[in-house]
Amino acid sequence: MVDEIFLRRHHGYGMPIVMQGLWRTVETVDAGVLQSVHEALSRGALGRRVVRPRVPGARPRWEASTETHPLRYDTDPVDDVVAWADAQTDVDVDPEYGPAWALSAAPTPDGGTVISLICSHVVADARGLVSAVDVALTGKPPAPAPLRTSDAADAARTVGTVLIRGVTASLGLVFSAARRRELREFRDANPKPQPEQTHIATGTATAILDVDAAAWDAAAQAGGGTANGLFLALVTAIADAAGVPMPLHISVPVDTRDSDTVDNAMVITEVVTTPEDSLADIRQLSRAAFDRPPMGAPSGFPEETAQILPDRIANHLTSGAGERDALCSNIGRLPDALASLGPYRTTGVATRAVHPGLTVDRAAATTTRLSGYLCSYDDTYTLSLVGVDPEYFGDGAGLRDNAVTQLGKWGLSAQSW
Repeated sequence: MVDEIFLRRHHGYGMPIVMQGLWRTVETVDAGVLQSVHEALSRGALGRRVVRPRVPGARPRWEASTETHPLRYDTDPVDDVVAWADAQTDVDVDPEYGPAWALSAAPTPDGGTVISLICSHVVADARGLVSAVDVALTGKPPAPAPLRTSDAADAARTVGTVLIRGVTASLGLVFSAARRRELREFRDANPKPQPEQTHIATGTATAILDVDAAAWDAAAQAGGGTANGLFLALVTAIADAAGVPMPLHISVPVDTRDSDTVDNAMVITEVVTTPEDSLADIRQLSRAAFDRPPMGAPSGFPEETAQILPDRIANHLTSGAGERDALCSNIGRLPDALASLGPYRTTGVATRAVHPGLTVDRAAATTTRLSGYLCSYDDTYTLSLVGVDPEYFGDGAGLRDNAVTQLGKWGLSAQSW
């Protein structure tokens, strides 16, 4: 199923989002090897586009697409890898008219190579992008495409779901005090962002840092917490040091996939932290958050409701969905297949979401001020940071130095990309 929230963002309703995976190698990768990866990706799950339905009430669907951006392999070495990576996201990846992804690479002054793969967030989330690369590098067959149904059948099923479950939920509100209490609790836990809570994003500040995984895990254990809890604590400390008001309301994506599909398969929960919280505190806060219903439609009301409403109304209802002061997305352990590209050993991997095209003339209103992305590969945790509020995060160097300082307070040293 097409994730229509991200499709709306692609069309300008909210902050644009593009997924990016980055690799570094110690050697110069032959263009032929990258071309073979490009061809494998084109045959995989990223090679598709959104098709609009012809029947009212039906949902957009996926259709295979062989259209691709050509592989771009720059010849001039790049001194600033993060700035180069930021620039790669300016390529237009269009989920409807294609191509929805792009692969590029450039040499580095030390004789290595840096590689970027981007895709529209409509096409894949972070785990989906990683899965697509895993399939391309291993030669595994991609997950089978879902069986296609006619627009008329999909419209009947979607409208039927909305009517039956919507009426049932509405009757529950009339006759059940418990249901009314659930709705009040849902509204209290998922307030719609107010104008005074939002800011105007006109650009981003980014940083990518590698940290020894054993040292990270040891610091988390010593504090009575988890590796993920240390991630939340670090993002909180970075935001606090930059002057972001506390407490920090953090959106935490939770992966819900049960296969290697690339589709967006996640729900969002909220964890509220302060700089004074210990790792043990954050562990308890996280457990409580994961036990609560995730952000989404109120209890009993079908999420398909937004899919059958006119775009203007649906955009209003879903604007700012899942957004809080910060985002902490833990992508987790990356597949072993990413250890090499052909004969070339991978020395670093980063995953993140970025927001291309933000300028004074093309600004976006959002409540999010800082996003963090964490992945684990080999013996390293890679922390990617994206600041989207110029009041607190004016440039990448300041964000990087802030992160290095906060990591140091946990006895952790970092290697900047």
